Amino acid sequence: MWGDVMQKEIEINTPFITLGQLLKEEGIIGTGGQAKWYLREHTVLVNEEPDDRRGRKLYANDVIEVPDEGSFKITTKSGK
Repeated sequence: MWGDVMQKEIEINTPFITLGQLLKEEGIIGTGGQAKWYLREHTVLVNEEPDDRRGRKLYANDVIEVPDEGSFKITTKSGK
């Protein structure tokens, strides 16, 4: 859908990050508490499927597309 947008890599040092944490860390929302509202109002795609769960676990190689914000790919130091 937003395939023309440059993909930003997000490196994590834990087994996963939640969708709410990603939105907060990327400055898309100001606080974790805003995630539920944001996901209700915007269609966020995780691996090309709509997902509105702020607690959705994102692992290495997951691709998240956020309207008007861009595309993000989860990576780890080991590249897995």
